[in-house]
Amino acid sequence: MAGPNESVASGASTVAAAEPAVAGERTNGRKVREGLVASTAMEKTVVVAVVERVRHPRYAKTVQRTNRVLAHNEDPTLKVGDRVRLSETRPLSKRKRWRVVEVLERAK
Repeated sequence: MAGPNESVASGASTVAAAEPAVAGERTNGRKVREGLVASTAMEKTVVVAVVERVRHPRYAKTVQRTNRVLAHNEDPTLKVGDRVRLSETRPLSKRKRWRVVEVLERAK
């Protein structure tokens, strides 16, 4: 007779940890977001506009919400308009809580 935990332990229903398919998912317990670089005026810091599409609670219409976040960036080749993937990190400064993980698309 199989116990309640035996089917889970077999590995048939476990999912391998891969890159998130949706921008709001988490990897290793850290949030992952995608956005467009809005400013590169600071050294080793970029401002990224993260657009989130949410459903309005009363009117049920899809609304875009934009958050501008500061992200740490070691790569000096980023330009305004680049699409980047961000990962949540420890506080690096007063407002900087994100790190640029990869460049998804370069600005044209």
